[in-house]
Amino acid sequence: MTCPVNDSMTTMKDILRELTPLNRAVCSLGYDRAAAYLCEVLPFRVISVPSSLSHNGWVIPPSWDVEEARISRNGVIVYDGAAHPLGVIALSTNFSGTVDREKLRLHLHYDHRDDDAIPFHYRQQFRAWNRDWGFCVPRRFFDSLIPGNYEVVIRTIESPGELKILEYKHRGSSNFTIVLGGNLDHAGVANDGLAGCVVGLEVLRRLRERKTKFTYSLVLSPGIIGSELYLALLSEPERKQILEGIFLEMLGTDTQLAVQESRRSMVSVSHALKASLEQLGAHYRTGPFESIIVNDEYVWENYGIPMLSFSRYPYAEYHSSKDSVEIIKDASLNEAVEALFGAIDRLEASPMVIKKFEGNICLSNPQYDLYVDYGQIALGDASSDQRRRMRRLMDFVPALDRPVTVRAVADHVGLPEEEALEYLQRWAAKGLIDLL
Repeated sequence: MTCPVNDSMTTMKDILRELTPLNRAVCSLGYDRAAAYLCEVLPFRVISVPSSLSHNGWVIPPSWDVEEARISRNGVIVYDGAAHPLGVIALSTNFSGTVDREKLRLHLHYDHRDDDAIPFHYRQQFRAWNRDWGFCVPRRFFDSLIPGNYEVVIRTIESPGELKILEYKHRGSSNFTIVLGGNLDHAGVANDGLAGCVVGLEVLRRLRERKTKFTYSLVLSPGIIGSELYLALLSEPERKQILEGIFLEMLGTDTQLAVQESRRSMVSVSHALKASLEQLGAHYRTGPFESIIVNDEYVWENYGIPMLSFSRYPYAEYHSSKDSVEIIKDASLNEAVEALFGAIDRLEASPMVIKKFEGNICLSNPQYDLYVDYGQIALGDASSDQRRRMRRLMDFVPALDRPVTVRAVADHVGLPEEEALEYLQRWAAKGLIDLL
């Protein structure tokens, strides 16, 4: 592996070419090499979680690497499982022996969508206590096996696992943090996980010389278990500083962009990202939570942190050996970076509304004088559309349960941002909210 000498000259495609071929199992030498490489591009903090830690039933798997994996017939190798990182099922146990075709086939897994692809068999990484041996093979190979005996060897190296999470923070004037997340595991594939990582890395790399209001954090980890352990190890005050996030997934193909919403009804990054995409003229679709993809978003959401998904899912090569650097388009990566940067520009430009009271304020009291009269139809005072929207804004402020941008609030109630800001400044003048 060639470590970058000058990080500003290391492109997203360069990183993909270097890291895609590695066996980036959850705990592995390949994952460790990928982490070390990325630390040369951006000065990440490496959070190492030892295998002795068990949390909510999550068990860190052993460090696992394949030394030798082959299927032979009459002394001739017919399949080399070490030729591709997906050729052996993740966390396969060791095996050496002679088996007949029928027993061998019980340990072979093929892609039901493509006769020539090698599938990604990953589930044993989350069930380290119940493992078997096996290969992932093209269906053509599976179908070509003739009756008879086969010699099988799978030899791996295992040691106590140490799960590694990479975190880089661009410090803003506020500790309020926007997170970009990505999955650094997924052995031997380029778009699934890794393309999102390099997009996030490029965004943070470009932010390094810029002064910002918010703190921006990039967190790269193994899928699901990495996000769970990262959040579990944070203190409650640290978690409360994380306002929202965007999980970056599969952003390198020429398939359509997709913005999957948070479980929550109003999220600042959603408004900012979609406005950025529209300004770019990017073709994208959007959908509610879990309608497009299910990945680490649900982990963050279950810790109370709204998390969008930004992806190009689905794509035909998903979870197979055909998810290679060859399907990655520079234009797709760059479009994702520009969209995220545009979202950051909007987040930085719009003040953040921070509620400072509990309950409900009597806004008609002269002490506050913030009441918006909706009108009384029975008395002939019909409400105008403008008054309805202002009243909606008035009613919405006491319901805020976390900081949110004025732009997001304005979009939510259907007002121009300038009008919403003018009214909210009156709240701030009364000491009821802060506008950051």
